[in-house]
Amino acid sequence: MLNVDSQPALLVLADGSSYRGWSFGAPGTAVGEVVFNTGMTGYQEVLTDPSYCGQLVTFTYPELGNTGVNIEDEESDRPQVKGAIARNLCHQPSNWRSNHTLSSYLQQHHIPGIYGIDTRALTRKIRSAGAMNGAISTEILDSNALLETVLQAPSMEGLNLAERVTTHTPYEWVDPTPAAWEFSESTPPADSTQSPLTVVAIDFGIKRNILRRLASYGCRIIVVPAHTSAADILSHQPDGIFLSNGPGDPAAVTVGIETAKTLMAEQKPMFGICLGHQLLGLSLGVDTFKLKFGHRGLNQPAGLQQQVEITSQNHGFALSAESMTHAEVEVTHLNLNDQTIAGLKHQSLPVFSVQYHPEASPGPHDADYLFERFVQSMLEHRSGS
Repeated sequence: MLNVDSQPALLVLADGSSYRGWSFGAPGTAVGEVVFNTGMTGYQEVLTDPSYCGQLVTFTYPELGNTGVNIEDEESDRPQVKGAIARNLCHQPSNWRSNHTLSSYLQQHHIPGIYGIDTRALTRKIRSAGAMNGAISTEILDSNALLETVLQAPSMEGLNLAERVTTHTPYEWVDPTPAAWEFSESTPPADSTQSPLTVVAIDFGIKRNILRRLASYGCRIIVVPAHTSAADILSHQPDGIFLSNGPGDPAAVTVGIETAKTLMAEQKPMFGICLGHQLLGLSLGVDTFKLKFGHRGLNQPAGLQQQVEITSQNHGFALSAESMTHAEVEVTHLNLNDQTIAGLKHQSLPVFSVQYHPEASPGPHDADYLFERFVQSMLEHRSGS
């Protein structure tokens, strides 16, 4: 629905395609990689997920903003996308938890959006031509002029964006999943007779619900910046080490790769999600490559040997099966849509990772057991078994 106060906006892709619509959020010009997300819910979690840093996100669900915005659903302290692209926009949300409209929320954080375009056609364009750079603007409404701006932007390949979104200083996270939202029967009751398992989480762009799930399983969590040295990480005497999700090209996060190699030699339990999965793979000699249009949605099937999980995914790079020469690295999951690697484990070390998001947020809870597996691995390591 068109708001009478809406201003014209223009979206231009690097191949010269242009889409005219209307502005929501902040005015201005934003340049980034144009991608699409197929989720039918959770737009606020998507917008605040640090893994979307540097991207203009197209939502294939036809209307955004119905439930407004609230503080509890943020995956970080602000929207991380460069811009948002929608078919229709709800200007008057209806939800008891809503604190702001989507448009006012993005405006507050200086994030532009465009609505009123054919997002089905745009998604088909990305699927056929691949993810590419683009720009949203309320200032440059000439498509040729805006294209010049787009063509000056760097490719996502080679970009280390983790350093843009990581925490600047270490901190402890203590909040578990709120009781009203707890969905797992496996989360343990608090045990005052034992010291909690200490997890050092390396923040390459970590989502809050990952931290909540670790806390729900009884862990003490210390979050450290992406550039933290292995020596500093080990100084916390962790029972386990977690490598988080994050944006950009994993091969460009060279410090993280070297840190993972050093930490693996300590033979402590390690768990990686998304970018963390890719960094563990790179530290074991597996190469990464850029997917044509990535996996971004809540309904991606992953599994192996007749066991299937429906998973939440958000990534534009993947590990290369052809480069897997390490004898002790085993594939545990495949993305069943395109057979790319979705999970790894080391056969002799307590190290494993998945390409998808077991914390969901938004998405299904099929893979929450992986947090329990990480906890069990730490307990076994602590006991020496």
